Amino acid sequence: MKYKIYTDGACSGNPGPGGWAVIILINNEIKEMFFGSEKNTTNNQMELLAPIKAIQKFKKKSEISIFTDSTYVRDGITIWIKRWEKNGWKTSSKKPVKNKELWKKLKNLSSKHSIKWIWVKGHAQDKYNNLVDELAQEAIKK
Repeated sequence: MKYKIYTDGACSGNPGPGGWAVIILINNEIKEMFFGSEKNTTNNQMELLAPIKAIQKFKKKSEISIFTDSTYVRDGITIWIKRWEKNGWKTSSKKPVKNKELWKKLKNLSSKHSIKWIWVKGHAQDKYNNLVDELAQEAIKK
């Protein structure tokens, strides 16, 4: 079975109260939608927490396409993380990687599945990306 997952994170203030949201689709139909919030967080932490929460739903190895409007998440998990690990979790400017524990968790969960990371333009014509953004915004208010 192939899954499509849309994820998003949002923050009111940065740092401030934040929300994350997930939509899981099978055959282009919504199977599940869920979201959560944190009292004091950052936008990047919420962008990372959304795919973590999504992937945790899958107990068996699955084929997943994750759609995100965050280049931070997509590039971080597909490109930057290899360098960070090689450099002892330091950035190219020798500073500690922010959100290291979330990155480690995301990598560990991702390694158990076949995942394609797909960037989509935020606030554009993608109805599921717009919906997941609305859910993340709603989560902040909860």
